[in-house]
Amino acid sequence: MKFRRLGIIAILLSILVTVFTGCRPEFSPGAYTDDMGREVSIDKAPQRIVSHVPPITEILFALGLGEKVVGVSDYCDYPEEAKSKPSVGNYFNPAIENIVALEPDLVLTDGHSESIKQLDTLGIKYLVIDPQDIEGIFKDIEILGKVAGVEDRAKKLVDDMKRDISNVVSRVEGAPRVRAFYVVDATDLNNPWTAGPGTFVDSLITMAGGENIAAKAPAPWVQLSIEQVVSSDPEVVILPAEHGTAFTSLEVLEEHPAWREITAVKQGRICIIDGDLVEGYGPRIIQGLEEIAKAIHPELFTEV
Repeated sequence: MKFRRLGIIAILLSILVTVFTGCRPEFSPGAYTDDMGREVSIDKAPQRIVSHVPPITEILFALGLGEKVVGVSDYCDYPEEAKSKPSVGNYFNPAIENIVALEPDLVLTDGHSESIKQLDTLGIKYLVIDPQDIEGIFKDIEILGKVAGVEDRAKKLVDDMKRDISNVVSRVEGAPRVRAFYVVDATDLNNPWTAGPGTFVDSLITMAGGENIAAKAPAPWVQLSIEQVVSSDPEVVILPAEHGTAFTSLEVLEEHPAWREITAVKQGRICIIDGDLVEGYGPRIIQGLEEIAKAIHPELFTEV
């Protein structure tokens, strides 16, 4: 009877610890449906992960999984620690032999590389992470949390991101909509590339209290004629930059006879932001939202 009582006490203590500490199994095996509609069975939490997609790599590190990342692409440059990981080559066409040599138990991809499909025949599991909207980003972060056995961390990250989005949206609520033009590439100033419907940029501009002049374009990434840009008359122009340098300079726009007639150029409302913050789907997209909101409604973000 004594041993039976001790056993009961031990069980009760275990239950109490679980209740009060929130402990639960770190990993639950199962089949996960990826963004390509594939069902991938994950029997154990991966210990050797290869990610050749920069936003996915960023998410992994944000979830504290950096030590389990054994390979990245040449394009994976955030956070700084990612640069020290072995490279599997180009993001668009990673070298399969390099991936195989790293002996991963899971490869993460966005599904846009045809070569990755070779992993099926090699017995290497891969999961497609390619969210199409903000809610999709949250869903994929939660999936990665479950797959890697860090579900609580994933939930906290998603909750933090939702909170920050809510803060920005509530701040611009009721403010007048400002016409915004995000310039992806203005190598040809007469036919600049921009972000249209279905892009994260378009969603961020809307959430930030702006009106994307390319919101009704026929494709996500399109070229607008200079006549279309001038007739839309954006009040703010947002230029993506890399390492602090904009791909297109304000001086170039001011020298162009058509561009300098645009309200944004006349008033000097040309804002430069890191393109990686708004064109990808890593956790830093929240920072991108804040930057766009400040560009569109600087009067609402003046620190007192």
